[in-house]
Amino acid sequence: MPHYPDHVLMALAALAATAFVWSLTVNRLVRRKLKLSLFLLGAYLAVHVLLLVRPELAGGGGDLSVPSEADLEYSLRPFERLALAGAVINLLVISLINPLRQDRVREGFPAIVQDAIVLGILALVGTFVFKEQLLTTSAIGAVVVGFALQDTLGNAIAGLAIQSERPFHVSHWIRVGEFEGRVAEITWRATKLRTRTGNFVVVPNNIIARDAIVNYSEPAVPTRLEVEVGVSYQAPPPSVKGALLEAMSQAACVMKSPPPDVLLIEFDDSSMRYQARFWVEDYEFEDEARDQVRTAIHYALARRGIEIPYPIAVEIGRDWVPPDPQIAQREREAIIERVHLFAALTAEQRAELAAATRKSTYGDGEVIVRQGEIGDSLYVLSSGKASVLLEPEQVEVATITPGGYFGEMSLLTGEPRSATVIARGEVVVLELGAELFRRLGADSPHSIEEVALAAVGRRVELDVVRATARGTAVADAPATLFARMRKFLGLTP
Repeated sequence: MPHYPDHVLMALAALAATAFVWSLTVNRLVRRKLKLSLFLLGAYLAVHVLLLVRPELAGGGGDLSVPSEADLEYSLRPFERLALAGAVINLLVISLINPLRQDRVREGFPAIVQDAIVLGILALVGTFVFKEQLLTTSAIGAVVVGFALQDTLGNAIAGLAIQSERPFHVSHWIRVGEFEGRVAEITWRATKLRTRTGNFVVVPNNIIARDAIVNYSEPAVPTRLEVEVGVSYQAPPPSVKGALLEAMSQAACVMKSPPPDVLLIEFDDSSMRYQARFWVEDYEFEDEARDQVRTAIHYALARRGIEIPYPIAVEIGRDWVPPDPQIAQREREAIIERVHLFAALTAEQRAELAAATRKSTYGDGEVIVRQGEIGDSLYVLSSGKASVLLEPEQVEVATITPGGYFGEMSLLTGEPRSATVIARGEVVVLELGAELFRRLGADSPHSIEEVALAAVGRRVELDVVRATARGTAVADAPATLFARMRKFLGLTP
C-alpha cells in the first residue's frame, strides 16, 4: 500500500523549518501563528502513522487503485494533504511578511490580513489542486457554514476591511453611531472601545463598517472644542473677547498652540452669544476641558463686571436688596487694617485706600499675577489661599493667607512682577493702584516712606530665597531699591 513518502519527507522538512523559524524569531506574533503550523503538521503525521500501522482501516484491502466511498483512507487522504498544505502555507506567509528579528507587525499587514491571506491561498489549493471528493465536500460544507454563520462571516469580512483600510488604530479615540471611546482591541468579530466611564463596549465590525466613523485622533492628535456663552448687550465685544481669551489661558487643558480664539456668533433675545474655541491634546478629557473653560469664564467675566444674563422666558418679580456700600467699606477697612505694611498710615489714609480698592474673585488654579508681566498694583487677600512661585524653577516660596499681600514691588517701583501667584481654591482679593499712593505721597511723604521701607525688607527676603534656589547673588542692595521706590512715587526732592 503506497503511503506517499514524498509527502512525509515534505512534512518532516516543514516541521524542521518551523522549529528553526521558532528558534530564530523574537516576534511574538510569529511564534503565536507558528503554533498553527505545528498543530497541522502534527495532525498530518498522526493520520499518516495511523494509516501506516492500521492498514485494515483502508477499505478494499488497502488497494487505492479501486477506491470506494466507504474507504476510510480514501476519505482521509485529501484532508491529510490539506493539513500539510495549510501548515506549509502558514509557515511561508508568516515568515515572509513579518520581521523575524523585531517584535512588531509589518505596516499594512495586521494579523487579521495575514490570516486572510493564508485562508485565501489554502482555499485556492483545496479547489484547484485537491480536486477529488474534497471539492464536493468543501462546497457542501461551505454552503452549510455560510448559512449558519452569516452574521459571524459578515463581521469577519468587515473586520478585514477595517484592518485593511485602517480608519483607526488601537489607542485612537473614535465615535461610531451612538458609541464613543478609545479603541482597545480589534478582532475578527468586533472592535472593543473603552468609554469615559471605564467600561468596555464591544461593537460588531459590521456595524462599524456600516456607520460613519469619527476619528478624534487623526489626522492630528489635538482636537478643537467650543464653549458658548451669552453675555449682556451692554458689554462691548472687545472687552468680552479679551475676558474669554484670558479665561481660556487659565485652563490647564487648553493648548497654547494652536492658540484659542473667540467669535461673536449670534444676537439672541436676551444676550449676545459668543463661542470660545480652543484645542486640547486628548479628546478623552473633553468634559474636563469644557468644565475648566466654563469655570474660568465665570470668574473672568465677574472680575470685569460683565453680566451673563438670565434667559428671559417668564418674568418673575422679586425684591432686590442692593448691597450696603457702608458695610462693604467697613469690611474693606477691616482687611486693610490687618496688613502690617500699612501700619504707618493714619486711619483716614487706610479708609481712603479701602475706598479705592477693586474687589476681584479668582477660581482654583487661576493665575492672579504672573512673573515678568508689567503691573503697578498691590493685592490684599480677603479670603482663600494663594501660592507664590518662582519661575521657571516652579519653586513655591510662600503661601498667602487672608490679610496677606503681594505685588507691592510693582506698586512701588513699576517693575515687572517678581513672582507668580496662583489661587488655591476660590480667592477674593482687593487691588490697589499706584496712582493712589502717589497722591498719598504728596500729602504725607513720611507715611509712604514707611510703607516703602517695609516693602524693601520683604523684597530682601524674597531675593535671598531666589538666590538660594538659583545659586546666584542677591540682585539689589536695599538702599538702591529704596531710592528707586522714592523716584517712582515722586518722593525724591
